[in-house]
This record gives sequence, structure tokens and C-alpha cells, in this order.
Amino acid sequence: MEKQELLECHERIKPYIHNTPVLHSRLIDRLVGAEILFKCENFQRMGAYKMRGATNALLRLPESERARGVVTHSSGNFAQALALAAQSLDIKAHIVMPSTAPVVKKAGVLEYGGEITICEPTLEARNRTAELISKETGATFIHPSNEPDVIVGQGTAALELLEVSPDLQFLFAPIGGGGLIAGTAMASHYFGMDCKVIGGEPFEVDDAYRSFHSGKIETNSSTNTVADGLKTVLGSNTFPIIRQYVTDIIRVTEEEIISAMRLIWERMKIIVEPSSAVALAALIREKDQYSGKRIGIIISGGNVDLSRLPF
Repeated sequence: MEKQELLECHERIKPYIHNTPVLHSRLIDRLVGAEILFKCENFQRMGAYKMRGATNALLRLPESERARGVVTHSSGNFAQALALAAQSLDIKAHIVMPSTAPVVKKAGVLEYGGEITICEPTLEARNRTAELISKETGATFIHPSNEPDVIVGQGTAALELLEVSPDLQFLFAPIGGGGLIAGTAMASHYFGMDCKVIGGEPFEVDDAYRSFHSGKIETNSSTNTVADGLKTVLGSNTFPIIRQYVTDIIRVTEEEIISAMRLIWERMKIIVEPSSAVALAALIREKDQYSGKRIGIIISGGNVDLSRLPF
């Protein structure tokens, strides 16, 4: 990914996305002992940063492929993002979702005109079902995190944050499939001033942490985490970027995720989903390392099933 690609992508998707607000909490600053700026992608269209990558991927498709539609698999946020981006561009969207996907995210996909196919909650089942739909319909498969055009799109959130505050010393983001942190790391590399990128990840799905240290893509034997958006594993395109440009990955407990989520709800008065709280939880866990620093956090999304709050 080149610097120019990020700039061109940002211009391309601007008509279809929101330049989301950057918020600040003096109380959280005092708690952590640092100055923190939150890039609030929970205010993005469809409620998460994934609108950026989905829109870019569809805009980059040739007309012949747009006419045949697109297919993806997702537990929720990319599902909604692709459905809404496809609706905006008059493209048919087939969405494969695991049976465990939150009700609020399924409802969002339907609201945006996506056609849902439910599958077993395993990566194998998701891939197999999406492949079958692609063969039957001719739809182009768009990977939720590993697609290069998706990664570039996700990097535009950090690009916007660095335009507001170019002197950030650290940028925190959650890690699932790696699309957000890979894009964030590239934006930080090109537009930051020696800004280091730190990932946050649940202990319960710490494949990225283990991959980061072993040098090869690891998987998870179980995915028992409240952070439903972080249950996927790294891809062939996201992993090399993370290895090269991410400084560290910090793991957090389920209790720390819930506590950070509650802190944001109570003190910042904004709705964020558990996956979004992982980045703040990581910073709080290691706050002594970051004392006195100027820090950015990507709040990745706010699509919460209010009937299943963890607090």
C-alpha cells in the first residue's frame, strides 16, 4: 500500500461516508495519565468503520462484476457495511452470517437490503457457504478484512484522525481479522510523526498476539469472548503489514473489556460495542507505559444488542 493509494481512496469514498467526530474525556485522561483522542467510528454510517473498506472495495469493482453482485461472510459489522455500500451503489449483496451473530446486526443487514444466508459458527462453514453462493450466482467474493481495497479503506479513519492531530505518539486499535489495524498502521506510517501503533486483543482470541510473536498465522481453538467482532483470524495480506508496522499487541481479559466499555458509556455518554472497548482496555492495562503521552484510539463501532448488554 502506497501513500497515494490512501489519499486517493479517501477522496473516492468521501461522498459515501462520514468524517466521524474526534472526542476527548478529561476524566479518562486523568484515569490513564495521558491525553487521549477517540476517533468515533461508532458514528459512522451503519455504525462502524467497516463502511469505509466496504465502500472502497465496491467502488473499485468493474461494472461487469457489480452487475453480478457481491458476497461476503461476517458476524455483523462488515455484513452491514457491505449491504449498505451495495445498496448505495445499486449492487446485490449476499451476506453469510453465523447463527451466533447478534440480532441487531442481522436486522441491520436486512434493513440495508442484504440477502442473509445463515451458517454454522465456524470459519470453515462461513467460507464454504460464501464459495457456494459465489459459484451459484457469479457474485464476487469480498473478504471482510483481508481484501487489499478493504484494508486501504479502513486506514482512512486513522488518516482523518492524524489530519486533526498529526503529533500523536501512539495509536491504539482492536484486532480481529486485522483489516483495521493494518490500515491504521499504514496511515500512521505515512501520515504520523513517528506514531507507533498498538493493538488490543482479548486473551480468549489471542491469535494475532501469538502470530505476532511466532512469525506465522495462528488460529484459535475457541472464541469465547464478549468482543464478537474480534473472533476472526489474520489473513495473508493483513499479517505482513502488522508484523512490519505494528509495535505491540496487548491482551486483555473479558472483565477488562466490559469495564472499559462501561467506562466509555458512563463517562463519554456514547454507545460502543465490546470490540471497540478492547483498545481502551489495552491502554488501561498498561497505562504506566504510556503516562504523559498523546494517544489516539480508534473506537471501531457501536452496534450493540441492547437486550444482551454485558453489564
